[in-house]
Amino acid sequence: MDALPAVTVVIPTHNRPEQMKRALESVLAQEYGGTIDTIVVFDAEEPYLPEVHIGDRRSVATIANRRSRGLAGARNSGILAATNDYVAFLDDDDWWMPGKLTAQMAIFEPDMLLVGSAIVLDDGERQHERLIPVDRVTHEALLRDRMAGLHSSSFVFRRSALLGELGLVDEDLPGSYGEDYDLLLRTSRLGAIGVVNRPLVSVTWSQNSYFFGKWGAYAEGLEYLLETHAGFKLDPKAYSRLAGQIAFARASNGDHGAARRWVWTSVRRDPTQIKAWLALAISLRLVSATWVAKTVQRLGKGI
Repeated sequence: MDALPAVTVVIPTHNRPEQMKRALESVLAQEYGGTIDTIVVFDAEEPYLPEVHIGDRRSVATIANRRSRGLAGARNSGILAATNDYVAFLDDDDWWMPGKLTAQMAIFEPDMLLVGSAIVLDDGERQHERLIPVDRVTHEALLRDRMAGLHSSSFVFRRSALLGELGLVDEDLPGSYGEDYDLLLRTSRLGAIGVVNRPLVSVTWSQNSYFFGKWGAYAEGLEYLLETHAGFKLDPKAYSRLAGQIAFARASNGDHGAARRWVWTSVRRDPTQIKAWLALAISLRLVSATWVAKTVQRLGKGI
């Protein structure tokens, strides 16, 4: 019987000691029979090793982020320090369920560059399953639907792709916002994305999340994606969807003139874009962005 492939798990962290320890312990507790090496990348703080039990075929290394500050630079520091053929991502405030890695590695096929899984969103009061109702994700489908269930904390990549034609995480993305969506779009242009459609990752979804309420960074990241991925301009519905999200973010950030321009850009391509109309209502001060965001979150959805 062939040995199971070794996997390196990259956990970027910044000033979240308890959450990072939980994330790390969830990796060390994986029921995967192969080697798992974990690299914890400390961004703008001194590395240290928390007190955890490290079993057989498991290792933990801690390093400092020596690249650009933020999530993208920290991820890339870990990718470059990895030595195994597969690299997995895990955010420091999320955690893996025990069978996560086993289930994903079992479906890797030669044409797959990435395998993800479904997730559970935990807002501190409720848990919401986010499934991906396909076994393989195409570029065309991702343009029209971000597929929020495909969270970066579920990603397992072939490291050769990240060091080759696909490339590393884009450190030019404003504030690293949308780096996971950017990777999905880039990957789906080059090869297959496989999916284990079971919730195998718990994703923290709260006001402590890095991007919560940072509407300006949200808008800048989306505008960057719209310009750098040509497929959006070839698909009116896909373009309209992203433009509606930008409109919402601009309105929520108080940029009402820009918001209304993005509303028009969105609805003239697809008048059914609800987020664009919500953005218009916010820009006209008919509703508040906070109320909309909290209402949507209670329903297990996102903006």
